[in-house]
Amino acid sequence: MSEPIPYPTNLHDGPVMQFEDIDVSLTYSYANYLNWLFEDRVELIKGKIFKMSPAPSRVHQKISIKITNPLVNFLKGKSCEVYNAPFDVRFPKKSKADQDIFTVLQPDICVICDKAKLDDRGCIGAPDLIVEILSPGNTKMELLNKYQVYEEFEVKEYWVVSQSDQSILIYTLNDLGKFQPSKIFTLSEKISSTVLPGFELELDDVFGDLD
Repeated sequence: MSEPIPYPTNLHDGPVMQFEDIDVSLTYSYANYLNWLFEDRVELIKGKIFKMSPAPSRVHQKISIKITNPLVNFLKGKSCEVYNAPFDVRFPKKSKADQDIFTVLQPDICVICDKAKLDDRGCIGAPDLIVEILSPGNTKMELLNKYQVYEEFEVKEYWVVSQSDQSILIYTLNDLGKFQPSKIFTLSEKISSTVLPGFELELDDVFGDLD
C-alpha cells in the first residue's frame, strides 16, 4: 500500500462536531483526529477511518476486567503499566509529529514497559503486549488490518480473546519480525507470557461467571 497522503488540514481548522461531516473516503492524520469532538468512537489505520461500536457489551467489559486485574496485580512494583480502552496508541512510521501519524488504535488492553512512550495523550509507539477481545461486530477486515499493524510495528505479543469460543490465541513476534501463533487455549487451561515472565492466567477465571 502506498504512503498515506495527508488530508488538507486547512479544510477543517476548527473542531468537527458531527461524524457525518467527515468524508470517510479520504485519508486523515492524527492531527485531524484531534479535532474530532463527536461522540462516535473511531480508529485510524493508515489514514482510513474505522468506526467502532458505540460501547462494548457487558460481557466484553467483564472479560476485560478479568484479564486486566491480574495484570495490574502482577505489575505492582514493576516498570510495566497496563491500560484499558479508550486509550489512544499512535503508531508513527518516520516522524512523531501529529500530522505525520496515520494509524491510531484503541486496543482493549495494552501493556507498556517503556515509559518514554507514554504521554498525556496515551502511547506513542508499539506497546509490548496487546489484548483484543473479539465481539460479534468485529469484521474480518478489521481483524486483519489490526494484525498487520501490530506485526509491522513489532508488538512483542498479541492476544486474541474470543468470548464466543471462550478461548485465547497468542501471537508472539519471532526473530524475523513475524507473528508466530500459539495453539488455541481454552477452558481448564492457563496461559503465560514471554513479555511478562512469571505471569500466568487461568482461562476458567477469565470466562467463568459471565452471566
